[in-house]
This record gives sequence, structure tokens and C-alpha cells, in this order.
Amino acid sequence: MEIRQEENNTQRQNNNKLQKAKEKYMKIHDEMIARELQVIQERRRVDQFFASDLADDILTASTIKYSVFINVLSRYYEAVQRSQIFKILFYTAQPAHMIMIAAVLFVTSILVPSRDKIYVTNSSRITSFIYLASFVMHFGAQVWMTFVSGLSLYFALPRHTFGEVQRVLFPRYFTINACLSLITLLIFVKHHPIYTWDTELAIQVIGMSGAFFLELLIRLYLTPPLLQLIVQKNALERAAGVGNEIGRHNPGPLKHCPHYLKIHNAFRRVHVSIAMGNMLTMACTILHLHYIASKLCVL
Repeated sequence: MEIRQEENNTQRQNNNKLQKAKEKYMKIHDEMIARELQVIQERRRVDQFFASDLADDILTASTIKYSVFINVLSRYYEAVQRSQIFKILFYTAQPAHMIMIAAVLFVTSILVPSRDKIYVTNSSRITSFIYLASFVMHFGAQVWMTFVSGLSLYFALPRHTFGEVQRVLFPRYFTINACLSLITLLIFVKHHPIYTWDTELAIQVIGMSGAFFLELLIRLYLTPPLLQLIVQKNALERAAGVGNEIGRHNPGPLKHCPHYLKIHNAFRRVHVSIAMGNMLTMACTILHLHYIASKLCVL
């Protein structure tokens, strides 16, 4: 019993020593953490704006401002939708036809010479910047959407998820491209009036005009039916339990459904037409890129 008591006492002493050592090192660790925090606080007092904090603040503020801006635009758009003019334009007439007719008349008025028009042949730096910026953004959007975004997402996302993404991107893509094509065409024609055209300039104007009208036509007449077909096709596929495959199309039990096959074939026709139109507009853009490269005097 005495030996056991001695052993217990020895073990108790050892445990007390270990506990004291542990408490000592924990205290040292806490002091080190406190000193590091103090150093960081002193650095922040010296330099109040760290790059990471500033980036986080800018990102947060810009996100909030963008959300507020979108909400304001949504409220204005809802107010415009309730107006009488909107109802007359979009419910008693075909808005796509009206926009296309207005675009044709506007571009024709720019191209057709008139004695009252005053053409500016000397380009300012701001005009050149806008012209190059619109062209570069147009060509960059075409390359990204056609060869990077579309292919990457198709082979990385489930087919229905990819369809939802494309359903959001398609209208914005062709709307932005049509606007950028129009800006490039207007500035080019403004500084190259029709009486100065030779064969090369005429080809450039025809190419840019063709790209603008083709993108506008795709946006007004082909994109809306494509979006409707995507919604109908996805609804049928979800009901049948298919559509989550990646990088391929597997209709499953719907391959013998005539209604689904009719919708799918219509979707393929419209989608192929849009793809061909997009490639034609890209060819027109590359043609103008070749013209710009031939006139470039920086290199």
C-alpha cells in the first residue's frame, strides 16, 4: 500500500508538472498571438487601406450599386409596360417588324448621300477610341461566345443547366453585338462618305451592314422562338426524367414520342440557323479586322 501511495503521489506530481508546463506554453502561445494581432493593428493604423480590404469594399459597394441600378431599371420598365404607348406598340403591332423597318431606314439615311449632310473626314481621338472599342468588343464577344463559353459549358454542365444559361445569354449576346455593329458602321461611314468609296471601302460597308442586319434579324426573329422551344423541350424531358447528361443528347424514352421529336427537330433547325448566322457575322467582322490591320500604322 505504501508503494502504491508513493507511485500515485509520483504520478500526481508528474501530472501537475505536465499541467503547469502545458499552461505555461499555452500562455506563451496566447502572448504570441496577442503580439501578432497588435502588430497587425499597428500596421493598419499606419496604412488604413490594405489592397485586399479595399478590393472587398469596392466589390461589395459595386455589387450593391449594380443591384440598386437593376432594380431601378426594372421599376421603370414595369412603369413603361403599363403605359398606353407601350400597349399600342407591343400589343397592337409587331415590334420586331417596327424595329427592323426603323433600322433599315436609319442605315439607309446614313448611307444615301444628301446635300444637307456635313461629313467629318478628320477623326478625333475620342471617335477613334469609340470606333476601335466597339469593334474590339464585338469581335471579342463573338470569339468568346462561339469558341470558349459555348463549348466549355456544353462539356462541363448538365444539358438542361447549359440550356438555361444559353437562354439567358443568347438575347443579350445578339443585342449587344447588333448595337456594337451599328456603332462601328456609323463611325466608319461618317468618316468615309459614299462619294469617297472605292471597291475596298464598298466591301467593308456591305460587310458591316450585313453583320448588323443579320444580328438584328437573329435577335428579333430567331431568338424568341428558340427560347420557347428550349422551355417546351426541357419541360418534356424533365417529365421523362432525362436531360442531366453532360456533353451529349440522350432523349431516353422520348425518342419514340412524335410530339417531342417535332419540337426537337424545330429546335435543331432554329439553332443551326442561328449558328450559321453567327458564323457569317464573324466572317464579316474578320473581313473588317483584315482591313484595319492593312491600314494600321502603329507597327
